[in-house]
Amino acid sequence: QVQLVESGGGLVQPGGSLRLSCAASGSILSINTMAWYRQAPGKQRELVATIAAGGSTSYADSVKGRFLISRENAKNTVYLEMNSLKSEDTAVYYCNCNIRRLGVTRDYWGQGTQVTVSS
Repeated sequence: QVQLVESGGGLVQPGGSLRLSCAASGSILSINTMAWYRQAPGKQRELVATIAAGGSTSYADSVKGRFLISRENAKNTVYLEMNSLKSEDTAVYYCNCNIRRLGVTRDYWGQGTQVTVSS
């Protein structure tokens, strides 16, 4: 079994910052790409940022220059530092990890954490 547990969401004022964490646990051999997605009410889930096993990153245009994705391989954890937050960043944020276990490699999802940007 593999579990992804997210934390760090909450209510923040426009212009503020939050840091999300997602820790993977279970019978994990290695983790390939780790990513953050988000889903706002009435909208489709969208990719926010990815980080490969080697550390290369990519970002949605809407968050470039404001968000930073990082990972700590020893802890099987991925982070999303969010700065200069805007109301349009309000969404449920989900982490996604491509995890190699004995005999299988597939994507796993976290349960989601709510981020609300409002004054």
